[in-house]
Amino acid sequence: MAQLETSPLTGIIEEDKVFLDFGEHEGKSILEIQDTLPAYYEFLCEQKQDGKAAIRRSKDKCYRMYVSQTVF
Repeated sequence: MAQLETSPLTGIIEEDKVFLDFGEHEGKSILEIQDTLPAYYEFLCEQKQDGKAAIRRSKDKCYRMYVSQTVF
């Protein structure tokens, strides 16, 4: 049985199929962020681990990543 690689950020969804839906990098894929902005990729991983990031499938069947910007 083949071992399925998982991303620390997107899980089993391929990183080139998930796009940011916020901020100055809106519209870029997670794979593009990982290649060009590794520090920002690490920030996104931290947000995901803290439960502040979510991936949703939109009506156009694309996966979008959101980060909660709640203030305490």
